[in-house]
Amino acid sequence: MTWWRLINNALMQADAVRMIGIRKKAGEPLGVTFRMDKGDLVIARILHGGLIDRQGLLHVGDIIKEVNGKDVGNNPTELQEMLKECSGGITLKILPSYRDAAAPPQVYVQPHFDYNPANDNLIPCREAGLAFKRGDILQIVNREDPNWWQACHLTEGGTGLIPSQFLEEKRKAFVPRDLDGAGILCGTITGKKKKKMMYLTAKNAEFDRHELQIYEEVARMPPFQRKTLILIGAQGVGRRSLKNRLVVLHPTRFGTSVPHTSRRLRSDEQDGQSYRFVTRLEMEMDIKAGRYLEHGEYDGNLYGTKIDSIHEVVNAGRTCILDVNPQALKVLKTAEFMPYVVFIAAPEFDTLKAMHKAVVDAGLTTKQLTDVDLKKTVDESARILRAYRHYFDFIIVNDNLDGAFEKLQSAVDQLCTEAQWVPVSWVY
Repeated sequence: MTWWRLINNALMQADAVRMIGIRKKAGEPLGVTFRMDKGDLVIARILHGGLIDRQGLLHVGDIIKEVNGKDVGNNPTELQEMLKECSGGITLKILPSYRDAAAPPQVYVQPHFDYNPANDNLIPCREAGLAFKRGDILQIVNREDPNWWQACHLTEGGTGLIPSQFLEEKRKAFVPRDLDGAGILCGTITGKKKKKMMYLTAKNAEFDRHELQIYEEVARMPPFQRKTLILIGAQGVGRRSLKNRLVVLHPTRFGTSVPHTSRRLRSDEQDGQSYRFVTRLEMEMDIKAGRYLEHGEYDGNLYGTKIDSIHEVVNAGRTCILDVNPQALKVLKTAEFMPYVVFIAAPEFDTLKAMHKAVVDAGLTTKQLTDVDLKKTVDESARILRAYRHYFDFIIVNDNLDGAFEKLQSAVDQLCTEAQWVPVSWVY
């Protein structure tokens, strides 16, 4: 008589067992995890690129009956340890699942957090985990498990388990968010100019995706010139000096947008040179219509950066350099602007104080900053980094203006010579 049993919703012959031979070294991981299913030890997942995956002899859902002639019992952890310590030839008696494996999807992500499986108490097998750093590129090869994805590290090699977007979101929900002073804007030293951001409702869904800060799906593109170069930083860290130096040295490659204002044209000014002068009514109407990236009021006059002025620079074939409020990144991180975002970080307090003294002694500025002012700059720089780091492509600590400029120029030059990983929404 032939006996049958139900496996993966299909009737299989109970005597259709197979003997599988594997050779491995002691301590060498097989790249496989197990789970209990109706009293049987079943293969839960096979890690992409691992020993079992390379041999192709076992599949997810296969039931493990014996190892080297011994019954495997009913403890997945004990089976995992037993197989790990085995060396030489290993014979497995299995009941196949007869389930075809799907081809790995071509999905690439850039994580916005560091991960070390050795410190993760939730991972089912720490040895199977894949460590990564913020900004690495990972290929996701399996997302069947809602909590644990399988991924390949494209830079350092290796394959393993990483927490899924769902699991990491749940974990972060239990961590209090940093009180970054969302209502406090840059420029805390002077505090005179009020700024407001205009968020276009058509892009609300994209704003929400940026706030997740877990994984960002990316695609590889050949070298190309970015439409915009965004310099982010606290007031007084040197963004304007870096921007002006780039424009002066490379006027055909870089440009800046001309801000709009509602104040009256002075006798020594020319419209379109330092500012574009419009009426207050016209500016208020454009602000209401969402035509400004950001705007503010100073001494009773409106000032702002109009989105069309950015497009004018880009349409002329130049990269538009912007040193805007970090809140503007929610608008700019889209295919429309294709930004390269550089954070200019403040150095330590003592270094910043020495740099300011050198500038004053050289007669380059008459503005005297107190220790309180400088401390505010350092604190504001740290706050911006905490709140907006997931937007940054590159970080430069400006402890020396010449050195910072060389790093900035080198990073921008590489965009035209090396392949880039960009948000997938820019490509598809």
